[in-house]
Amino acid sequence: MTTSPYAERIADLADRAREERKSFEPPASPPAKERGLEYLREGFGPTVAVYLRGRTGDEHVRFSEVELSLLQAAINDWLALYLRCHGSSRDPAVTVREAAELLVETHNVRDTAQLLTGVPPRADR
Repeated sequence: MTTSPYAERIADLADRAREERKSFEPPASPPAKERGLEYLREGFGPTVAVYLRGRTGDEHVRFSEVELSLLQAAINDWLALYLRCHGSSRDPAVTVREAAELLVETHNVRDTAQLLTGVPPRADR
């Protein structure tokens, strides 16, 4: 199986997302906005950035099915952590492409997460 130059980074991000989700302790009184934002900045954003670098860099990278699956899982794990910080137990079902397109459009991980999850409601921002 062929892997991209990003294979190790993707695996690391996916492992970290899975571990963070497994060890997550819900906030005592949601929302924990700063904690949620940290998951976006430290996990979600870098995960989407790997995909974007591969798709928009000097050479178009072909990600393997495994890599795309890991990116997808990591994106949704990071968003689930963000949602849990806001008191929601919903599991997102976002594609990595969808997340990347929105991030390119908004240039902001918080706005991207809000558009993808609806959390917090627009009036609460």
